[in-house]
Amino acid sequence: MSTAAAPRTADIQRNTNETKIRVRINLDGTGQARLATGIGFFDHMLDQIARHGLIDLDVQCEGDLHIDGHHTVEDVGITLGQAVAAAVGDKKGITRYGHSYVPLDEALSRVVVDFSGRPGLHQAIPFTS
Repeated sequence: MSTAAAPRTADIQRNTNETKIRVRINLDGTGQARLATGIGFFDHMLDQIARHGLIDLDVQCEGDLHIDGHHTVEDVGITLGQAVAAAVGDKKGITRYGHSYVPLDEALSRVVVDFSGRPGLHQAIPFTS
């Protein structure tokens, strides 16, 4: 007798004074993405997560872009994190952490993921004039 694994999917919505967001994710997808944040480069980066992670990702966001992109990026990040956590579930059978180096265009990117549940972000991007 075979038991199929539960689908690792989630559908999360977040509504604030600044944004209205819906994120749908399938961690066992094929890399398909439907993205509409209103910020072209942000959509591109989310597409890279979906494409290279073989994750189906649907992100729809209405944000206060007439002010700036801060709330949109922040709130999509929060909602995406909640969707990944919901899709992973109890975390049984997954490796706690992993990393990858990937050349994207003219930049070498390093991504490190830890599913311990403790929040954190390290970003080291040197800017030159």
